[in-house]
Amino acid sequence: NGSLAGLVAITAGADVTTPIEAIYIGGIAGIIVVLCVLFIDTRLKLDDPVGATSVHLVCGVWGTLATGIWGEYEGVSFVTQLKGVIVVGITCFVSAYIIISVLKAVLGLRVDPEEESRGLDIGEHGMEAYAGFQIFINQ
Repeated sequence: NGSLAGLVAITAGADVTTPIEAIYIGGIAGIIVVLCVLFIDTRLKLDDPVGATSVHLVCGVWGTLATGIWGEYEGVSFVTQLKGVIVVGITCFVSAYIIISVLKAVLGLRVDPEEESRGLDIGEHGMEAYAGFQIFINQ
């Protein structure tokens, strides 16, 4: 995840940063992703088994803001990048909220408790993803 986080972070400013700045941005993202995964798993107790939120959301935002810090291009500044992050964040949140609300009303978002307990691999695909591997829930 550290390598992927670095790649995600530098993507935003790859055209306006120097190679050494890209290394700084990616290296910092590699540290951020570890801290963020720990925070999401332990403090927020959210289920993100592959760390996608930490890698893509958090490190993507970091990379976008870092472009404003190090990027050398007319119109690129930290404030400009921050405004962009806020506008895109609000747009995504509102859009996702509407879509999820409609899906919840029409189809529902959760499986029944029995299927959730057995595992969605069995319920959806009729087989275990990791056959022979025991998962101990709530221990």
